[in-house]
Amino acid sequence: MKNVTITVEDAVLEWVRIEAAKRGSSVSRLVGEMLAEKMQHDDAYARAQREWLADTSAFNSDGKPLPTREDVHGR
Repeated sequence: MKNVTITVEDAVLEWVRIEAAKRGSSVSRLVGEMLAEKMQHDDAYARAQREWLADTSAFNSDGKPLPTREDVHGR
């Protein structure tokens, strides 16, 4: 593991100290866990987006014309 120095506003530091104490953790460990969760969330989102974009079945009209905007919205 590597050490980093971060700069945060006083209110943020107060919140993270209290939150870490509630969880029985250190500020360092809590911030590390939060960053790891953010990384996993972003990775999962990017993976899901790639899978969705790769799935062309949703865009297949089987040669039929797609409905017009008016048809879709009942206008």
